[in-house]
Amino acid sequence: MRVFITGATGFIGSAIVRDLLAAGHQVTGLVRSARAAASLQAQGAKACHGTIEDCELLRRAAAEADGVIHTAFFHALSHASALRRTRILFGGRPTHIVRRFSTTAIEAEQHAIEAFGDALGARRGSLVIAFPTMAMAPERSALETDAPDHGSAGGLRAASEKAALDLVRSGVRATVVRLPPSVHDETRLGLITRLIDIARKKRMSAYAEDGRNRWAAVHRLDASLLFRLALENGEAGARYHAVAEEGIPFREIAEAIGRHLGIHIVPLESEDVARHFGWLAPFVGADNPVSSRATRERLHWEPRHSPLMNDLAAALQSTPR
Repeated sequence: MRVFITGATGFIGSAIVRDLLAAGHQVTGLVRSARAAASLQAQGAKACHGTIEDCELLRRAAAEADGVIHTAFFHALSHASALRRTRILFGGRPTHIVRRFSTTAIEAEQHAIEAFGDALGARRGSLVIAFPTMAMAPERSALETDAPDHGSAGGLRAASEKAALDLVRSGVRATVVRLPPSVHDETRLGLITRLIDIARKKRMSAYAEDGRNRWAAVHRLDASLLFRLALENGEAGARYHAVAEEGIPFREIAEAIGRHLGIHIVPLESEDVARHFGWLAPFVGADNPVSSRATRERLHWEPRHSPLMNDLAAALQSTPR
């Protein structure tokens, strides 16, 4: 199968590329730099220079593929074009910059998804998009059949999932792979990497209130396999959960960070969480348990790589206190 992938040299995308190539697929990845292109080509894949803001480029690339895997997203202001950065920074009150950034990133993602649909619909091609489990309703184990909750910590992304699944009506075999807040290996840990940075800087490892809220997790190699399985065998309109561990109490994560760094482990009252964690605060306090039972049964996917706490320990041991 000829596969076009966005985010091809990112933490998750690079693992997907390797998995696809090992399975015999022909891969073209979207890259923004010559260095990223060289890295991709060294693995045996082709490079397509551009960004997810260039919808015409995305249409052409998707038109030459049998399937598309979309993992790219604006995770930093530098990922956006100069025009979009200007709108984000100066388009309103400074206190609303995070909201403007999120809205801009989601708009770009929706346009990219629509471009893929334009190219894939007539040929009944496959599309798999990445989506956060943090967009699910809190306080109960999210199921694959559950729709996103607009009021959740990641609820703004709900429109992206809808845009992808709406393409099924035009003939696209569109599926969604939902990713937990910690997609990890022994070097990087998703949002937990940011928690470690904050703990090291502020010399305290904190959690919200009693810390009983839960985060799901998956090793990135288990996640990359699921993307390939969804591309090859996914059912049109299906949602799949890349979750190996359904829900780890946040307090346990904070305690592991604090023990290694040799710093205080501190519960925070709700009014102090935002000041301590900044933009990450809504996610820190979110209860996000997620089931992957249906995913395992339907795609015969079984996670087999190391659990979060093992990789958390390895990552902390490899860095100075």
